Amino acid sequence: MDGEIQGTQSGSMETFENLVRAEFTPKNTYLNTASNGLLPARTVGAVQQAVRMRAEGMPLGPLYEDVEAARASFARLAGVPAERVATGASVAEYGGLIAASLPAGSEVLTAEADFSSLVNPFHARGDLKVRAVPLERLAESVRPGTALVAVSAAQSADGRLADLPAVREAARAHGARTYVDASQSAGWLPLEADADDYVASVGFKWLFGPHGAAFFVAPRDFGGLTPLLAGWVAGERPWDSCYGPVEELAHSARRFDVSPALFSYAGLRASLELLEEIGVDVVHAHDVGLADRFRAGLAELGHEPIASPGSAIVSVPGLGHRQGELSRQGIEVSDRSGNLRAAFHLYNTPADVDRLLRVLAA
Repeated sequence: MDGEIQGTQSGSMETFENLVRAEFTPKNTYLNTASNGLLPARTVGAVQQAVRMRAEGMPLGPLYEDVEAARASFARLAGVPAERVATGASVAEYGGLIAASLPAGSEVLTAEADFSSLVNPFHARGDLKVRAVPLERLAESVRPGTALVAVSAAQSADGRLADLPAVREAARAHGARTYVDASQSAGWLPLEADADDYVASVGFKWLFGPHGAAFFVAPRDFGGLTPLLAGWVAGERPWDSCYGPVEELAHSARRFDVSPALFSYAGLRASLELLEEIGVDVVHAHDVGLADRFRAGLAELGHEPIASPGSAIVSVPGLGHRQGELSRQGIEVSDRSGNLRAAFHLYNTPADVDRLLRVLAA
């Protein structure tokens, strides 16, 4: 760890290192956050408490309060009012809502080989024109008639970062909306959700929450979306909306909520509190510093990763076949299309990077 980095927004005098050590106890060299983040100790405790409440027949009101607290916490990280944030379970469900809002024949511009949960809802419509271009050409490929540009802020396969300012500028110039999947960036890369029309993110990767929770940032005017998945929780007064059609939808983005996975949100609330305590800027500097250390070490070994400057994800062509060997030695990475993918987060250390490099050199 970087020793005495002071990383709290709450004014605590705990060092970054001590705080992380208190929360995370990996039993191996875990460099696979791009697949799943580790759970902090406080998150494990929160989930266990939620399960006990359910097992003992306790009132579950506090668990619904966790959902609202997690919504507010994500909103602060995203830089938007909580009224613009919906809670759900997956990115795909929100992509489905956006896809359903587009007129038949609308053009949706995507990056080649972007993550399926982002792009597939637009293909599933069947009557949309989905056009994929190389990531680096996304902004220049927006044209008259493009209705939506959908892209991941950081590519899952290799960590490349989208030039979001250029994409937004091009989209505005042609009257298109932007939809950003922040699943591989929220938690380590500062998020400016107010700059885009739609933003979605899962909670189980860089936000180190349990599976089954996701967030969606909707426009203030709801962007023409119809709350097709609305149930009782989407009502302005949920507990008065349990029977028959929902007579009054929530006046906020909560109209796009689905019934929450309460255990997951109980844990995610604790995870987001930790992230706010440390600060995304501190996490960003730490994560990218480790990724750059790995890139430098790869160069010394004669390997050239896919160019992804400024990213916490590093993908190395031709080394994916070593994933199984590395796992047997207690180093967790991913094999993505033959590329070895390593992802560096706040619980990783320079020693983790150096261990991976030593094994790759052997």
